[in-house]
Order: sequence, then C-alpha cells, then structure tokens
Amino acid sequence: MSTKVCGTILATDNQAMNLGTFLIILSGVVLNSGAQLMLKAGARNIGSVSMGSASSLLSAAMGAATQPWVLLGLVCYFVSAGLWIVALTRVDVTVAYPMLSMGYVIAALLAWQIFGEPLSAGRVAGIAIILVGVVVLGRS
Repeated sequence: MSTKVCGTILATDNQAMNLGTFLIILSGVVLNSGAQLMLKAGARNIGSVSMGSASSLLSAAMGAATQPWVLLGLVCYFVSAGLWIVALTRVDVTVAYPMLSMGYVIAALLAWQIFGEPLSAGRVAGIAIILVGVVVLGRS
C-alpha cells in the first residue's frame, strides 16, 4: 500500500531497514552529532552572546559567520539532512526516526571527551535508556 499526495508516491508501508539504509542513517546521525560539537567549538570562540540589543546580536551573527567551526558544522548539518532524505525514501519514518536518538548518545560521549562536559550518573542512565529504547523500537 502506498501513500499518495498529488499523484506522487511518498512512502511505501512496512518498509524494512537493510544494512545499507542503516549505514545511511548512522552516517547522518554521526554527521549531525559532529555538527553539534563543531557549533559548540565555534560558540566557544565567539563567547557569550547577549540578547540585549540588535547590535550585539548582529555582532554575534557576524562572528559566527566567520568561525570555521560554525561553518563546517552547518555543512555537516546540510549533508546530514540530505542523507536523512535518502533514508526516508527507503524506510518508514517510524522506523528511521528513533535512530536519531543515537545522536544524543554520540554527542554526549564526545562532548565529555572533547570539552570535558560532565557525564553524571543521571546522564549515563539517560543514555542507557535511550539505547534500550532504540533497540526496542528497532526490533518492533
């Protein structure tokens, strides 16, 4: 059974995930997590942004536009979005979307390693819950 909008097939019901599709999604998730970390690195170079005036926001925007880490992070987001579109042509969104949760796990672990962000017991428990949820959803 297919879903049609304006005569175009959008998705086929019950699409299963194969290894190729899994790798496309995983690549997109890794790129998305990397983008977060690159934006954080760029933000650290910019410093704290004041929301007090339009001139300070414009100054921060100009600073962000010239930060290589910010620009590279945005490129990673763009490529990640392209991979996501490819993945959605292959599997149902209800199959693919839970896999995005792995991005939280990847970003938290890398932020801990790269930026020294705390990885408390509560965060580790949350990461474990996310991983269990991804496995449960992936098997259903």
